[in-house]
Amino acid sequence: MDAIHGKHRCSKTKIIKMVGIVESSYYREPGGGKKGNKPSTHTFHDSRGLVSQDTVVASVKDFLRHEFIDCGYRLMTSYLKRDGYVINHKKLYRIMKEEGLLKLDDRIDRSGSGRKFVKFRKVHTNRPLQCLEMDIKMVWIPSVGKNAYLLSVIDVHTRRILKDYFSFNIKQDQVIALLSLLFEDYDYPDSVVIRSDNGSQFIAKKVREYLGMIGVQQEFTHVATPEENAHIEAYHGILKKEVFRRFDYHYFGEIEQILKRYVKFYNNRRLHGLLGRITPMEKWNADKHLIIMKKLTA
Repeated sequence: MDAIHGKHRCSKTKIIKMVGIVESSYYREPGGGKKGNKPSTHTFHDSRGLVSQDTVVASVKDFLRHEFIDCGYRLMTSYLKRDGYVINHKKLYRIMKEEGLLKLDDRIDRSGSGRKFVKFRKVHTNRPLQCLEMDIKMVWIPSVGKNAYLLSVIDVHTRRILKDYFSFNIKQDQVIALLSLLFEDYDYPDSVVIRSDNGSQFIAKKVREYLGMIGVQQEFTHVATPEENAHIEAYHGILKKEVFRRFDYHYFGEIEQILKRYVKFYNNRRLHGLLGRITPMEKWNADKHLIIMKKLTA
């Protein structure tokens, strides 16, 4: 038996060459650590140079202390870059995970005669004031045990909240008054369209006559299709996540002041992913030359 084994014996070197393995790889001892380079412990900042991970964490926490900022690592990366950090989302993910700062992204919970219904579910725009959307959101007021109502109007192209109105009652006269304040600021083109659902305030004859008189086209979403009014629905969903779930308020005046602060934050500071990580006002200012304005508004 030994002779037979000896006759057919083959060296390791020959076998390695036969199967095409690099010899150094066969003899290499496996390491016990993780593959790849060790993560860097410092991050570059435009004005402060190399800073420690603790400094990055402190900056992240500062952003998260803002009353309205509650975002994941990708959007936080954009906030840090604006603040001067040179950092990518993968590194920030690791840092936020180690520090327990990651949060799961909440998904946004998303017929009368003479009315014109939307033809296209998805809106395509190339300038501000081309398509607007308006909607009303109910807001529970604990101190009185009933709902107040928030009417908001959004510019689809820039995602800017143009006007809003908060009250215990919103009827057709309030809708007309709000739209009148909105449109008096602009020399708008005849092609401007405003979308809404089929709420009684929006389908009212007086509202339709007013919009027709000032040359604004009005169109209505089909029943049970909130996606046809997706931009204002998304904004009200964001309000639910970033305001109503976060603040313990009791009185109408409390939440009214919070909403006023939030609109300023949303338009001027909140980064919007679908706009390329810029704010609605930055988008508005970049494209406002495409419309003629009677006066500048902030």
